[in-house]
Amino acid sequence: MKLGYVILYVADVAQSMAFYEAAFGLQAAFVHESGTYGEMATGSTTLAFAAESLAASHGFAFRRQSADKKPAAFEIALVAEDVRAAYRKALDHGARSLAEPKEMPWGQWVSYVADLNGHTVEICSEIKT
Repeated sequence: MKLGYVILYVADVAQSMAFYEAAFGLQAAFVHESGTYGEMATGSTTLAFAAESLAASHGFAFRRQSADKKPAAFEIALVAEDVRAAYRKALDHGARSLAEPKEMPWGQWVSYVADLNGHTVEICSEIKT
């Protein structure tokens, strides 16, 4: 098996995709004509957004995430050349700071923000091996 998709259920797919374009520099790769599903160009693993209404149509329930709740126990990690600049850009476009950039003992730079839906996004450098 391999990881194919990370799908975030959101109230507004277009708004979420526009945020990820502005805050993180990602580009839309696909948007369904219904506007209820979209994918970002992120490399070999797809980051997608689906309308919350689609969860019900798939037959399962979920806890809605929002900016006013504590983040869920997962994160999306986006690798950046300049973590400090990427962190500032995310904040400038409406992300909320969870942890400022810092260098970890293993040499990697990491920071954390919450997106407009309250999902945790790690902005990090490549891990030096």
